[in-house]
Amino acid sequence: MGSRTSPISPPVTIRRAVARDAKRLTRLVRGSGAYRGEYAAAVAGYRVGPDYIEAHRTFVAVGADEQEGRILGFYSLVLDPPELDLLFVADEAQGRGIGRLLVSHMRSEARAAGLDRVEVVSHLPAEDFYHRVGAVRTGTALANPPAVPWDRPEFEFRIPPE
Repeated sequence: MGSRTSPISPPVTIRRAVARDAKRLTRLVRGSGAYRGEYAAAVAGYRVGPDYIEAHRTFVAVGADEQEGRILGFYSLVLDPPELDLLFVADEAQGRGIGRLLVSHMRSEARAAGLDRVEVVSHLPAEDFYHRVGAVRTGTALANPPAVPWDRPEFEFRIPPE
């Protein structure tokens, strides 16, 4: 029997985001490779502010062994209505299991909050990711020009009780 190593290397920890993380989260969103080209306008002026972090359950994945805990990714869970509002992994950290780790953490947070489902309106390039981490396609969010000029897939995470 062979051994498996975690795809996350070096170690990653997840902690609650704090107000001083706001600028780094904003940079992560605006610098995302998934929002280049035709999608760039969607995040060009986007801002994750301290008020947003305080209003929602926002968590960051940080490199446990890195100076000042570099933020590798983050998510934001809105409780009412239940929605995974933001989920980003830094381009250079993709493929290491960080997105999967964040989704697992989000599911635990949703369960702890008494939620039985969490909706996601996905960015088109992230559609396959959501399938891989267990989200179920539920529909399509229609374009809303000029802010979002393309249709987007809608998903749902079902959160079973423990």
